[in-house]
Amino acid sequence: MAFCIPVALIFHETDIALAIAKSSAISFFCGLLMGIPGKMKKINLRIKEAYLIVSLSWIIISVFGTLPYLLSNTIPNFNLAFFETISGYTTTGASIINDIEALPKGILFWRSMTHWIGGIGIIVLFTAIMPLLGSSSMQLFSVETSSITIEKIHPHIKGTALRLSFVYVIITLLEIIFLRLGGMNIFDAVCHSFGTVATGGFSTQNTSIAEYSPYIQYVIMTFMLLAGINFTLHYYFIKGKFKKTFSNNELWFYFKTVGLSIVTLVVILMVKNPLLSLEHTFRDVSFQVISVITCTGFITTDYEVWPQIGWFIIFLLMFSGGMAGSTAGGIKSFRHLLLLRISRSEMQRRIHPNAIIPVRYNKTNVNSDTILNVQAFFIFYIITFVIGTLLMVLAGLDLKSAAGGTASCLGGIGPGLGVVGAINNYANVSVFGMYVLSFIMLLGRLEIFTLLMIFTKSFWKQ
Repeated sequence: MAFCIPVALIFHETDIALAIAKSSAISFFCGLLMGIPGKMKKINLRIKEAYLIVSLSWIIISVFGTLPYLLSNTIPNFNLAFFETISGYTTTGASIINDIEALPKGILFWRSMTHWIGGIGIIVLFTAIMPLLGSSSMQLFSVETSSITIEKIHPHIKGTALRLSFVYVIITLLEIIFLRLGGMNIFDAVCHSFGTVATGGFSTQNTSIAEYSPYIQYVIMTFMLLAGINFTLHYYFIKGKFKKTFSNNELWFYFKTVGLSIVTLVVILMVKNPLLSLEHTFRDVSFQVISVITCTGFITTDYEVWPQIGWFIIFLLMFSGGMAGSTAGGIKSFRHLLLLRISRSEMQRRIHPNAIIPVRYNKTNVNSDTILNVQAFFIFYIITFVIGTLLMVLAGLDLKSAAGGTASCLGGIGPGLGVVGAINNYANVSVFGMYVLSFIMLLGRLEIFTLLMIFTKSFWKQ
């Protein structure tokens, strides 16, 4: 929060700087008070405690994250401020603000910073910069980065966190430079880079990226695509390990999904209206496809005016997601790839009942625990979507809007369909609906199991 104070002062927003300073001070002293009991005794965390700490950390930091909005009176209602904050931290990008450009720069910077903090992950961030976690950091890190394909790129977990954070910062700085070269001012360049690399989608403009030049749209499109790639692969690429980078099965599946979706939608739109500009159509389609698959949520056009099959494909892509180990949400390419290979293996086994047909990934056999994990996650993801849609219908949304909003928030995308679609926002959702979607956003960010675990009876038994 304190980083936002000089931004507010630069833009002569003294009252905003004071409100953010108060928010920072309150958070700092509350943090000190909560830290005192932990300093009294060294504790090695069990896995249950790690799950509980990670889940509560995201909720507590979201509560404190509302302070700049509340004390500056830019979002005076706690329910709205909490929704905006948790949407930021979970890198969802679902907003309740109708006039974004009317917000003070200091608040806009804080809003974008919640994306950047949430993208790298709260526990990963603290593991990298704070030595206080000690031997417990491995437990917290493994729960925070709950993907089952995270690789240790250093013998020590702090070394891994530092290297991932380094890659995160480098990509952010590169995007800022490229956006500046396209004429975007430094404030907007930083805020949009925070939203892109974190695959969040908060913009400083009411029209998101639509009013910017084609160059800027292509730059943001490129960095969204990069942000959807496993950050471990970025690290290998920087280290010159190109074979290890490009031999990854999930990487090529991710590229193929993006490419096939773009080609399909371009063909559909051009067939429906041959008078459309091919370049403009390709740019709009590519931007929306990459934005949805990487769960970023930036927009350049209203995809709901496309033919019905077009926006329905966008809806299906809300269930895709980027690569495991990236800042993207959704089911993730890794799981889709394994589900396809599991299905193919099962079909071959039915044809050849006595054959041993393993499921392979990156030239190694996938063990049964991983297969079970992937299948269970997919089932829980779909169940969560169905229940969330039903609850949003009860909250007053029509079925299309309820399904689109739930799928979008669960995948961490932001824009949905209908009244919560690309050119609308979540301002008119009821209070009950906002808390349902807030819970769904957190479920999606922590990949379901981490949060649902604490609601089971077995979790609380000795």
